Amino acid sequence: MSDRPPPRWFLRLLTLIHVGVYRVSGGRVGRRAGSYEMCMVTMTGAKSGRRRTIPLMLVPDGEAVVLVASQGGAPTHPQWYYNLRAHPDITVERSGRSIPMRAELSSTEERARLWPICVEHYPPYADYQRRTEREIPVFRCAPAGR
Repeated sequence: MSDRPPPRWFLRLLTLIHVGVYRVSGGRVGRRAGSYEMCMVTMTGAKSGRRRTIPLMLVPDGEAVVLVASQGGAPTHPQWYYNLRAHPDITVERSGRSIPMRAELSSTEERARLWPICVEHYPPYADYQRRTEREIPVFRCAPAGR
């Protein structure tokens, strides 16, 4: 078995299928990965300006949602990291509800508070951090207007 990641076209296809099934089922199918809750995040592409929806692991923080740019511990940030930095106004679909939110990259202090919550919620994040030399970015997304 190869240690190389799957081709990008294959990952994009899986993402399209995941989002499609989630939407067609009204959020009943595709909202969990095992025992972990997923959400659909709609954002604007940093370069293309096009709206894109991707499934991400959901870490709740009160009314806010925490998104972890782990990319499985890869040495580089996922593309969506750059999208949120350029266009922080997003929509998070959770259990069939769409919530307008604003994503903010966590400061060092806030990340120190949020990281243990992220790892408690999804333990593989600790392994992902060990795999990479970069500090995995964490976004706190609060409901728009709050």
